Amino acid sequence: MCELFAMSSRRPTTVGFSLEVFARHGGAEGPHRDGWGVGYYWGRDVLLLREPAAASESELVQHIEQHGPPSELVISHIRLATRGMCALQNTQPFMRELGGRSHLFAHNGELDGLAGLQEEDSGHFRPIGDTDSEAAFCLLLNELAPLWQAANDDPPSIERRFDMVADYAARLRALGIANFLYADGDTLFVHADHRV
Repeated sequence: MCELFAMSSRRPTTVGFSLEVFARHGGAEGPHRDGWGVGYYWGRDVLLLREPAAASESELVQHIEQHGPPSELVISHIRLATRGMCALQNTQPFMRELGGRSHLFAHNGELDGLAGLQEEDSGHFRPIGDTDSEAAFCLLLNELAPLWQAANDDPPSIERRFDMVADYAARLRALGIANFLYADGDTLFVHADHRV
């Protein structure tokens, strides 16, 4: 299974040391050799860096450990592929725009029953790769889209967003292991379903 890391802070902070320790799990001290990614929020947008290779061997990871930008919100993921080939399109976190903001999603687990939900979904957001994680993200955004579109330039109320994400997480739990990080440029949502 993959591993997740997130940081949320009142002030822009660097995550160099934490990222260094986390990256070791991506091949050197763990089996997660199939890709890595990190997203740094800068206001509504994200600096997203990803590679479909072992984090522990990446020169880019070594560079950002030392020179990564300060951010108030960071999401990172190291991958052990269970679905989808080792390729950039299957490397997390995934990012999409909704409501004029970059949204990030990273998932740990397997969602065996997700195909049924995908068949019912007719929304705008579609996966680029072939992982259950990206499909889960697209389904979540399709559910959140009306809420964000009605809010214009401001984030919808935290209560409405929390309720929708919590409801969605409950439905995912019925399909398999559903640990995930989701950020909408305003709030970090963390769902811990099952320790693997």
